Amino acid sequence: MDRSRPLARRPLVTLLTAAALAASGLTALTSAARAADADLARNGGFESALDGWTCTAGAVVNAPVHSGGAALKATPAGADNARCAQTVTVRPDSQYTLSGYVRGTYVYLGASGTGTTDVSTWAQSAPDWQRLTTTFRTGPATTRVTLYTHGWYGTGAYHADDISLTGPGGETGQPPAVPGGLTAGSVTSTGVALSWSPVPGATGYAVYRDGTRVSTVTGTSTTVTGLTPSTAYAFQVAAVNDAGESARSATVTATTAERPDGGGSGDLPAHALVGYLHASFANGSGYTRLADVPDSWDVIDLAFGEPTAVTSGDIRFERCPVSECPNVESDAEFKAAVKAKQAAGKKVLISIGGQNGQVQLTTTAARDKFVSSVSAIIDEYGLDGLDIDFEGHSLSLNADDTDFKNPKTPVVVNLIAAVKTLKAKYGDDFVLTMAPETFFVQLGYQYYGTGKWGGQDPRAGAYLPVIHALRDDLTLLHVQDYNSGPIMGLDNQYHSMGGADFHIAMTDMLLTGFPVAGDAANVFPPLRPDQVAIGMPASVNAGNGHVSPAEVNKALNCLTKKTDCGSYATHGTWPELRGLMTWSINWDRFANWEFQKNFDAYFG
Repeated sequence: MDRSRPLARRPLVTLLTAAALAASGLTALTSAARAADADLARNGGFESALDGWTCTAGAVVNAPVHSGGAALKATPAGADNARCAQTVTVRPDSQYTLSGYVRGTYVYLGASGTGTTDVSTWAQSAPDWQRLTTTFRTGPATTRVTLYTHGWYGTGAYHADDISLTGPGGETGQPPAVPGGLTAGSVTSTGVALSWSPVPGATGYAVYRDGTRVSTVTGTSTTVTGLTPSTAYAFQVAAVNDAGESARSATVTATTAERPDGGGSGDLPAHALVGYLHASFANGSGYTRLADVPDSWDVIDLAFGEPTAVTSGDIRFERCPVSECPNVESDAEFKAAVKAKQAAGKKVLISIGGQNGQVQLTTTAARDKFVSSVSAIIDEYGLDGLDIDFEGHSLSLNADDTDFKNPKTPVVVNLIAAVKTLKAKYGDDFVLTMAPETFFVQLGYQYYGTGKWGGQDPRAGAYLPVIHALRDDLTLLHVQDYNSGPIMGLDNQYHSMGGADFHIAMTDMLLTGFPVAGDAANVFPPLRPDQVAIGMPASVNAGNGHVSPAEVNKALNCLTKKTDCGSYATHGTWPELRGLMTWSINWDRFANWEFQKNFDAYFG
């Protein structure tokens, strides 16, 4: 279905920045000024995990450490230098000293936003702890400075500890007043809309759900999503500025609505087996007639509907020709088989895209053509819905598209609108599934689009806005846990294909939710377990990342029973996990139905 697509690696450029200001021209600090100096860095020893720090690829370790019981370990990747940063309040026109201890190759320590000359210092090679130090003076209007440390692209992990910024503290003022007027507005099965009155002097608002901070917003309204249907929640809001956070507001409670049938999952079995059927082509696995698919398969995705041109939006489903598939059934037989499967309680969907079917809805005209052409396929064959299997360059994010909850990129916005139109046309029984690659979903934990500093692959995490916008309509998400490079899990460790661990870590991210691009104020909410299936290759011939039935069962045991978990600690137990998806039914038949037989044996 797909291929792994590593991030582009930047060249290693040797950067050398002066570490100290010239002695001449500096005014000596008075004794009184020195007495007022303080260490302004928050949690510079990383004793409180990453509190105060925002890291693209960082974690706290217990060894090696320079002092205390913890230190930072950050691992650069092909397009990421593992930057960890925090912003501190400073005093204008004042002198500061930044220092810290580092280990590793090409480790940088610096400050930006100084209002004068931003500074950094670095260690080219530090096999043991080495102290870095630099100084700067703030500008006449500077009140905030960002401290950072980073490594270099692809050169291995670095460590940092005991980072400090010494100088006069800034005028932080007072935290804002407590917000008033908190009100719960519209309520769905998975979300509650909140609004409140503005607070003078507030730069943002922290939103709490049942006592836990779930997001930070700049406006006076938000929608808390990822909730469980038919469940009561308590919400509070606090106002935030540079001086800190106010006390929390009065509590407002709201109960989510009952789970809708809108996802089309109401009549799926509790545990479903999903498979792709090669309906438009043949390969080494051979052609399998739809009527010959065993009853074990609950959702059958017809592969593939493809566009007439990448940006046309005009999707066509061409069944495999006799010259390529000698045993192909007639159209009448195929349509009869669809009806027979549906009579047996199965769902038959058209899958759009695949490795070769690049679809880019760049215009509203393409959006509308997508809707009409997909509708024509569904109507002609009497299908139950749509599977979105956009791969390759179908989805990517514009440079200014940084918020997955409010996408701007036309190919993303138009796809969401098109699917919503199809859902509205066919109603609550419309089945919607998605089969993105890990690159477009879980990689979003580290990277989202081109990133704050540019240079990242714009496709990174690009499925997240689509999944989020359609989560209330989504029947199943089955990410392709195959043909994937290593992906960082919520334990901040990289996980690779080849065993249960990869499937456990990738699925845990979907069921737990995760901060996008490491931003704790921008969290992708968890999906319901009944919306999630695990995507696996059916055999060693089907794709990279195939695992044995024993490893499949370990993954299922860990996620549904919290047994056989290995080294990765999940954030919950989800017995309602919907099931498994595989590429493909054809390849499973080629392998004597090993994948199907194991599924049947496990779930009974």
